[in-house]
Amino acid sequence: MTHTMNALSGWSPEAVVFDCDGTLMDNETHWQDARNQVFREFGVRPAPGFAERAKGVHYVDCGRLMAHEADKPQLASEMTDALLHHFMARVAEDPVTMTGAADLVRRLSGRLPLAVASNCPLKVVESSLDRAGLLRHFGHVVVPSEDSVWPGNEEPVRPKPWPDVYATAARLCGVGPRHALAVEDSMTGVESALRAGLRVLGVGPRPGPEDAARVDLWVPDLRAPELSAWVDSWPEGSEGSQA
Repeated sequence: MTHTMNALSGWSPEAVVFDCDGTLMDNETHWQDARNQVFREFGVRPAPGFAERAKGVHYVDCGRLMAHEADKPQLASEMTDALLHHFMARVAEDPVTMTGAADLVRRLSGRLPLAVASNCPLKVVESSLDRAGLLRHFGHVVVPSEDSVWPGNEEPVRPKPWPDVYATAARLCGVGPRHALAVEDSMTGVESALRAGLRVLGVGPRPGPEDAARVDLWVPDLRAPELSAWVDSWPEGSEGSQA
């Protein structure tokens, strides 16, 4: 497969599954602010590059990582709780969408099934999308669930980079994974989508050549002309089941 626009030309998805943080919602700044506040509260200075290591990581795993970097593993639960508390407060104060995200979602709404696959808690995803006026466009929001199962799943849904959230979202949209497109900004999410069998559109600052070659197309943001032209080429399908 050639990982350029030609990798997707001539193909159109039957469903689109979006990541949330960094793809639909500009929440990475909120996560970073929340992490920094937790480090300050616990009197910890993270090692250089921590923000990049934490990007796309499930918040519980991030809490554990923060405690590990602080050399205080016994504080993992407390740091995780504090992280989620501070993050949710920031999202409630300032919900911001990523460039081009709202327009693309509204453009696709009703044309085919749309879903969200995120590592964030369900209430965080739904509240941030709702405040941005986007939640109603999605038929399904799938997040990890360690102690319960989604309808049709025999096992709990594990967080990215496991394939579970994307595989479940595609199934709930009523399509096979190879007929669905994942939209992702992190390599953790890209790994999840690829393992689930979806084709992948990467968005945001372009990663190194090896990582960029793993996706079908990488665009700087969701208003990119090449993305818009590709979407224009999609055949009109039946209306998806939107919330």
